Amino acid sequence: MSGERDHGGGLDAAIAQYGGARPDWLDLSTGINPVPYPLGAIDSGAWTALPDRGAMAALEAAARRFWAVPDDAALIAAPGASALIARLPHSFAAGQVCIPAPTYNEHAAAFAAQGWTMAGAGAMAQVMVHPNNPNGRIWQATDITARFAIIDESFCDVMPDRSLIGLATRPGTVILKSFGKFWGLAGLRLGFAIGDPVIIGKLTDSLGPWPVSGPALQIGTRALADHDWAAATRARLVVDTARLDRLMTRRGAVLVGGTTLFRTYDVNSAADWQTRLARKHIWSRIFPYSHSWLRLGLPHPDRWAQLDSAL
Repeated sequence: MSGERDHGGGLDAAIAQYGGARPDWLDLSTGINPVPYPLGAIDSGAWTALPDRGAMAALEAAARRFWAVPDDAALIAAPGASALIARLPHSFAAGQVCIPAPTYNEHAAAFAAQGWTMAGAGAMAQVMVHPNNPNGRIWQATDITARFAIIDESFCDVMPDRSLIGLATRPGTVILKSFGKFWGLAGLRLGFAIGDPVIIGKLTDSLGPWPVSGPALQIGTRALADHDWAAATRARLVVDTARLDRLMTRRGAVLVGGTTLFRTYDVNSAADWQTRLARKHIWSRIFPYSHSWLRLGLPHPDRWAQLDSAL
């Protein structure tokens, strides 16, 4: 498996095809929180000095508290969850992996690149995106049966009560966390792997020194300690998601599933919907495996009128 893979984003290509300037466009093709965590002041030394161990330790401590990481589980911060996804298949000799589809396609690509083959139940490794992207499926602890399990919780911060973080002490298990989705700072490139100390140790070695930038260390530590912001954000996302569902279902869309950061709808012809919205400078997500699924993220609070008018 090689070459460019299907993802949200790619607004430059949409602008080239449908015109307009970037500020005119409403990009709903990703599941990134449109109201990001406020950056605040960043020390000048964060830009000019190599990140120190104290700053990394502070970030990791904040992450442990925020996600209630068990004491026996190891944790590492990395330059985005994608960097961890690409490295995890190196942790074991290649074999068979079960990755229930449809789901986020980087996992299958990473395993295929290391010589793994796809299989069903009974495979040596399995990947569960929890909640799943794009249909929002929730997995249970009893679903995790393989010797080597990756539980991708990139979108689970909107529903912390459903997290499977308790499985982080299970040998062979790694739980992934993405900072960019819930906190709306995807460009910061910050992600975490939590779980089996042996696997986390291999990831640590492969990432090398200073895997996280100085600004990301400061912003991440501050954000993970701000539990009030997290609670208020979850409440707002629930309200906004209900509003999006009302807008879409009134136009005949049928909800397939999702989270409070993105919704997937059955719209009969997803390509037609994407084209009509793009002509109004709204970018959406469609999928190569479904002609009818359309995924939308949430608009910024100031941009609802643009979406309503386009629909």
